[in-house]
Amino acid sequence: MTRKPRTDAELNRRRILATARAAFAGEGLDVPMREIARRAGLGTATVHRHFPARTDLVAAALAELVAECRADMRALLAEPDPWRALGGAVRRFAEHRVHDRGLDEALFGSHPAAASFAADRRAQERAMRQLVDRAREAGAVRRDVTVEDVRVCLGAIASFRPARSGAALGRLVELLLIGLAADDGPARGTRARSLQAPERAGAGEQR
Repeated sequence: MTRKPRTDAELNRRRILATARAAFAGEGLDVPMREIARRAGLGTATVHRHFPARTDLVAAALAELVAECRADMRALLAEPDPWRALGGAVRRFAEHRVHDRGLDEALFGSHPAAASFAADRRAQERAMRQLVDRAREAGAVRRDVTVEDVRVCLGAIASFRPARSGAALGRLVELLLIGLAADDGPARGTRARSLQAPERAGAGEQR
């Protein structure tokens, strides 16, 4: 006699998590729990039975994505090319900014609802410092570049609001990476040519 209630409870939990993931991704972690309940077609009391506090819901909704971020950073730290590793970290940050605002706030912001991910935020900061140090030691970035400079770049990405798509944000990322690259390094020349190519093509079409 208890199977159906338990099954219903599990289905409700899955529905709440799916709804919360979508809401947090699109609108950030401030979406009210009552609004998540409404979108899930459930009562607020049902949501609170499964997740008594907002921090519980945020932790459960983002746990899988945060684990993926850990794996991504481990792969970047293992990348033998320091420039590819640092550039990959910046691009991944931009991808998360476009596709998942909640994850961005959880790992790179200071939202109180993401308190359970504080250790992950610190780990991300340490890893980014390692990537910057490696790139500087290898001469892949300018000698005066610091992790604070990279954080400024990430802040610019986080505050950017592309009007229609991620294309403009992608261009901003490439421009920021050019600014970090060493003047005499191959990365700067390659990036500069890749950005100039579309403009030359466009000019040819106009003629």
